[in-house]
Amino acid sequence: MWRDLDLRHLLALDAVASEGTFARAAERLGYTQSAVSQQIAALERAVGEKVFDRPGGPRAVELTPFGAELLRGGRDLLVRVEALADDLDRFRSGQSGRLTIGTFQSVSSAVLPMVLGRFRVSHPEVEVQLFETDVDEELEEHLERGQTEVSFIVGDVAAPEQSGFESRLLLTDPFVLIARPGQFEPGAVPVDAFADEPLIGQHPNSCQLLNEAGLRSAGLDPSYVFRSHDNGTVAAMVRAGMGVAVMPLLCTEPEDPRTELHPLDPPIPGRHVSIAWRAQRTLSPAASAFVELATAACAELSEPDERFDLAAATVSA
Repeated sequence: MWRDLDLRHLLALDAVASEGTFARAAERLGYTQSAVSQQIAALERAVGEKVFDRPGGPRAVELTPFGAELLRGGRDLLVRVEALADDLDRFRSGQSGRLTIGTFQSVSSAVLPMVLGRFRVSHPEVEVQLFETDVDEELEEHLERGQTEVSFIVGDVAAPEQSGFESRLLLTDPFVLIARPGQFEPGAVPVDAFADEPLIGQHPNSCQLLNEAGLRSAGLDPSYVFRSHDNGTVAAMVRAGMGVAVMPLLCTEPEDPRTELHPLDPPIPGRHVSIAWRAQRTLSPAASAFVELATAACAELSEPDERFDLAAATVSA
């Protein structure tokens, strides 16, 4: 019978014990007196004991010894339920919880600081954990296994029924030429103008393969003298005079005076940066808020401002 015990029974027990009469308890709870009486009767059936002595008349009801013992434990339970309700309200509003995010190198350096900075202000109690890799398959595997709830990814995601993911395109990241200052005239550089220059690149990954395919379609068959997974190392080799590099804009440091960035002429297709999550899975409130913040931040980064004016120049070239 204990399984028939309901929180409403405990609330009625507490109200009657506190107010002394069924009538005042009903006013406190917003019920009718008859409804409170029914709750107490159901409680007594569930526990198999009387919980109140009812002297009748105007005198207050009194807890039985069993009722007093039940009330002590019941109040503890009600406090825990209130705490749980508060925790769930905070989780529902995105103010608490845990968020796991997949990311890759250039997003980690150029996008995440802005997004996480805003997220920490609006959701300071959410625990955030990041997983970074430049291997696309690892990002997708972590997402599929639930090790990350959302993940930045490169490229377009196939339809959910094929990929198992839903996604939102955040921005198109144009490819630019990294060269030494004064090596080329300001502005867009024709692809054939650096056809004889040694090339610095990354090891094969989705971005690098897209890069190389774009260069070939523009008439340049790339040959690399050095490759590195690290974006900073690629730029360092350019600064050292080892060659030039073609990289997505997010992978570069436009403010570095030791290098110059140039749009390509003709431009090659930029890489798409998206954020993805498992299809047919409900996102946590914190994850939903993060997706919206990432969308807004990337919209700002895509605007033709001082840092990203090269993106606009590439698109219009």
